[in-house]
Amino acid sequence: MGKDKYEHDLIKYGWPEDIWFHVDELSSAHVYLRMPKGLTIEDIPKEVLIDCVQLVKNNSIQGNTLSGPIKIVAVERKMNEIVNRLEKTKDERYPDLAAEKESRDTEERNEKKAQIQDLKKKDKDGIKKKRELDELNSYSSLMTSDNMTTTEDGNDSDDFM
Repeated sequence: MGKDKYEHDLIKYGWPEDIWFHVDELSSAHVYLRMPKGLTIEDIPKEVLIDCVQLVKNNSIQGNTLSGPIKIVAVERKMNEIVNRLEKTKDERYPDLAAEKESRDTEERNEKKAQIQDLKKKDKDGIKKKRELDELNSYSSLMTSDNMTTTEDGNDSDDFM
């Protein structure tokens, strides 16, 4: 959670799958929920969603006094019990957001490289199999000098069978 509107590192080093919570049209802290790849806001458990919006509301001077500011989720007035529960488990960290972002980006680049290499390998294997199949379907392997006989080899019969 960012403390104020000047804490832009959370935006600057955010990940594409991060979900950003903020009180609509009012000043407030920003809450970011880091989602696993492939999941969206619809996959957030309702309890976690309520916790995030209550934290945003609690850290907004104007939003804190309103009964139900709405952006995506209506925030009820039972804020104190939720915020108090969250405060008891609060763990403040100051991670190196730039390093985390770079690490994540490196991992994503490596995954894409692996996918490209896999596609190239599949293409290469496909081309090799096609060549083998083409060779089997052609007569080139039959029409070699090793497979042919002449009358000089003692085959002087006119019988083709």
